[in-house]
Parts: sequence; C-alpha cells; structure tokens
Amino acid sequence: MASSIKIGILGTRGIPNRYGGFEQCAEYLAIGLLKRGHEVWVYNSNSHEYRDSEWNGVHIIHCKDPEDRLGTFGQFLYDRNCIQDARKRNFDILLQLGYTSNSVWYRIWPKNCKNIVNMDGLEWKRSKYNRYVQQFLKKAERWAALNADALIADSIGIQQHLKEIYNKPSIFIPYGAEIFRTPNEELITGFSIQPYQYHLLIARMEPENNIETIIKGYLRSASEKPLLVVGKTGNTYGAYLKKKYADKEGVRFLGGIYDTDIINNLRYYSLLYFHGHSVGGTNPSLLEAMACNCLIAAHDNVFNKSVLSENAFYFSDDKQLAAIIKNNSPKQSYSAWLDNNIEKIQTKYNWENIVDEYEQVFLTEIKKR
Repeated sequence: MASSIKIGILGTRGIPNRYGGFEQCAEYLAIGLLKRGHEVWVYNSNSHEYRDSEWNGVHIIHCKDPEDRLGTFGQFLYDRNCIQDARKRNFDILLQLGYTSNSVWYRIWPKNCKNIVNMDGLEWKRSKYNRYVQQFLKKAERWAALNADALIADSIGIQQHLKEIYNKPSIFIPYGAEIFRTPNEELITGFSIQPYQYHLLIARMEPENNIETIIKGYLRSASEKPLLVVGKTGNTYGAYLKKKYADKEGVRFLGGIYDTDIINNLRYYSLLYFHGHSVGGTNPSLLEAMACNCLIAAHDNVFNKSVLSENAFYFSDDKQLAAIIKNNSPKQSYSAWLDNNIEKIQTKYNWENIVDEYEQVFLTEIKKR
C-alpha cells in the first residue's frame, strides 16, 4: 500500500451526492481513496442537507455558500471560501473538480500542496451563456490550464483541446458508472408504458443537449411509441419546449425524476435511448445509460463517439434521427452493441480503476515535489 497522503476535494456542492456528476465523482473518489489508506476531506456547501463533520470516514468541511442569495456569483464566493480554508489545511493534494468558478482565484491557490484540476467540459461553448460569459469562461479555462500542477481530462476530446490550445499535457481519466443489475418491471407501470414500447430522453433542458432536435426527429418519424422526456422544465428553455411540444402526439414531459431505481428501470426497459449532449467530456448520464443496457442514439460528436465508438446510432439533425426511429429493429437485435457497452463499463469506466488512476496521479505529483 502507498504511504498515506492528505487529500482535499473542492469544486462541488458536496457529498453525499444530491446534485450531479462532479458530486458523484467526489463521492466515489473520497470513499475509494479512504479505503486505500488516505486521509480525505471534502468541501460541502453550507446549504447541503448533510450537516455532520464526517461521512463514512470522510471529513466534511462546511463552507459558506451564498449562491441561494446571489445566484451564480455566489458560486465564486463559495469557491473562494473553500480555497481560503484549504490554505490552512496542509493538504498534500488539492483536487479541484472543474475550473468555472475557482480558477479566478488561482493567485490564492495554496502553495504548500499540489493543485490538481479536472478540467470538465468546454464550458465556454454552452449556448446558455451570453458572449461575455463565454469570453470569461475561456479566460477561466486558461487560468486553470496554465496554473495547475497537473490537469485531468475526462475525455480524449478535452485532452486534445488542452494540448492544442495551451500545449499542456493532461491525464485522461473518465467518469465511472455501476452496472444496473436489478431490473423491476413494476417500477415503470405507473407511467402507463410497457417494456420496450417507448423511447426515452433524460437531460437538462439546455439547447446544447439537442432536446428540440430529438423531439422534432421523433415527431417526423410518426412513431406509435411514446417519447418520455425526463428533466426539470422550470427554466426558460424547458418552459419553451413544454409550451411548444407538450400537446404533440406521443411526447410526454415527466419533469425531474430523482429516484435512482425508477430512473434506471426506465432506462433499462426503453426501446431507444436518446443522448443529445454535444458539449463537455465524458457525460455521466451516457455512462449510466450504457450501464443500464440502453440501445443508444447519440448526437454525432467526438465526445460521444470516443465513448460509444461503433456501438450506437448517431444523428446530427432531426431527419437522421427520424430515419433511425423508423428503421429500428427490436432491441434484442443489437445485443452485441449492448454487450460491448456493458464490457466498457466493467473495464474502462469502472470506479475502482478510476480511483486507482487518480491515486497514481497524486502519488506521482507528490514525488515531483
């Protein structure tokens, strides 16, 4: 076993995971690194529902987070509070998950430890941001890329981008997922659907997730099977989509669903699962779909293709997607694709392997010090 090191993890709302991808990553890493004999500290927003100072042996540091009062600007202040605290902790490693709101504080990053940054996706490409925010995010990406002791890229596309734009090497470490092994048909009966007789889309209501393209493709196909759209529609874009398409034949907006068992069973029993994400790295929801034996139709881009390779359908517009739906055979006809995707989860996107890879990066950087 490697000698014990003191590790801080910041950049998330905290653990246990109640929010999303980076929080899930922080949770698995924290537990995995603890099991390997390291001392692990995770920064939690003071608005997180978990209030104790320890969770399953992981130290929890609660920091003031004014996001609920100040909106997005509050995230920057929360990260600053975390970084200020980290300067006093004598960490060996400070892992920063994402750069969006913490790289602006790069001048006060602690100097007595190694600062490792997971670079997340190409945030400045997200269409929900206006051009001024996009310009800022480009600067933030540069600050992180040039000032981190080591960079982690969760996709080959991000790794290539960092090399081409900043001439900075990075270590490719993807997200992980756990194979879904407990299908229960009864958990989907409340949605008035039958196994393999519906299509499924799960996404945040954002333009870069190509939700409207998927809905248009579905409608163009004239499929008799319903399209279930899972995701909160409370934002402007979600409200627009719901107003425009909620009364269309077959399109059913289900809102946000947070019960993991229900979500996984909806994935497992779907006929086609649509993944429209076009910005970012290895998307956690895509890995979860693979782990649930989904037959996937994905937006045609380097991020999705680097994960799925030839084991999925691809579309660039609604016409291509309609053709996929029209020509689709029973799910069982694609058992080789499904098996290959499950194998990838078992080997490449396995959390135990991913924790090992993070640990190796940390130990290598400490040796350099």
